[in-house]
Amino acid sequence: MSKKDYYEILGVGRDASDEEIKKAYRKIAFQYHPDRNPDDPDAEYRFKEAAEAYEVLRDTDKRARYDQFGHDGVNGNGGFQNFQDAEDIFSAFSDIFGDLFGFSSGGSRRGPRPTAGADLRYNLEVSFHDAAKGTEVDLQIPKRVPCSECDGSGSEPGHTPETCQHCGGRGQVQQTQGFFRIATPCPVCRGEGQVITHPCPKCKGRGAVKETRNIKVRIPAGVDNGSRLRLRGEGEPGEHGGPAGDLFVVIYVQEDEMFQRQGQDLLLNAEISFVQAALGDRIEVPTLDEPVQMDIPKGTQSGESFRMKGLGLPHPGSSKVGDLHVTIQVKTPTKLTKRQEELLEEFAKLEEERPRTRVRNFFKKAMGD
Repeated sequence: MSKKDYYEILGVGRDASDEEIKKAYRKIAFQYHPDRNPDDPDAEYRFKEAAEAYEVLRDTDKRARYDQFGHDGVNGNGGFQNFQDAEDIFSAFSDIFGDLFGFSSGGSRRGPRPTAGADLRYNLEVSFHDAAKGTEVDLQIPKRVPCSECDGSGSEPGHTPETCQHCGGRGQVQQTQGFFRIATPCPVCRGEGQVITHPCPKCKGRGAVKETRNIKVRIPAGVDNGSRLRLRGEGEPGEHGGPAGDLFVVIYVQEDEMFQRQGQDLLLNAEISFVQAALGDRIEVPTLDEPVQMDIPKGTQSGESFRMKGLGLPHPGSSKVGDLHVTIQVKTPTKLTKRQEELLEEFAKLEEERPRTRVRNFFKKAMGD
């Protein structure tokens, strides 16, 4: 009887990734696990069949030979492991079965694993100018820190944690189910393998205390709303030798009364009179630093925009700088003196080649009406 295709057994395509193959095998192994299907020869067969397929496809060299030569490529000296029973399968793939069922095959001490500390978040509001130019701020961060009295051990000075008598220091207690030994965290030491018999009076045996830490944070120039600064190791302390977490400072920028922001560019509205728009002029424009002069060409229209290169916001971590875009708003006078009206009428007469209505429309347009 010819053997079934390994890819078909696991239900994956020939282009499946290693992770997809592993995931498919875990699913089948869980479904046909002998403890879930006692006295079921078909389930036992499928369990072994899937293990055989996974043993080949998880190995890069064996998979390549199988893809090229089929079952003949993995038989013989370079072939798959011959699984006689489920115990063999467990021994070969204990990493997967440990993840699935939480057991270990022997009595070796697992003990507590190093665990990274939790990350912290701090929301920081800064002014528009500080965000534009950059600044340094002092933060008061409440966080857990290793206890200075016991150096984080949790035990009173002069004492050390003792081996848990309930689990023998393994951090686990085991029960036999079929051919597996199911391991669960020890209920006495909670998986630590040790118990604190003389707790530190300062931290009550926790190994850490709450403190408010002063941290200086440099805000780079050009940060925007939602920018995140990561301070490595400034989060909660790790456990069992694990690294400390990180502190994430999230920036919120206040709005400015004068400037609007578009990425790293600044937007500014500048009012001029219709005379300045018609005849041209030089005006003073505010910037993030000192005011600068800008020329208004003759015949400038209301809504027209001028770019002043390099007067915007810097790009954080780069030498690039955005631009300042000045949009002209032509201001229409609401009250005219008798002399001003006479001058406008005189100007209208000088435009005799055009209909009077067109002259007035010109002024309306120039005045932004």
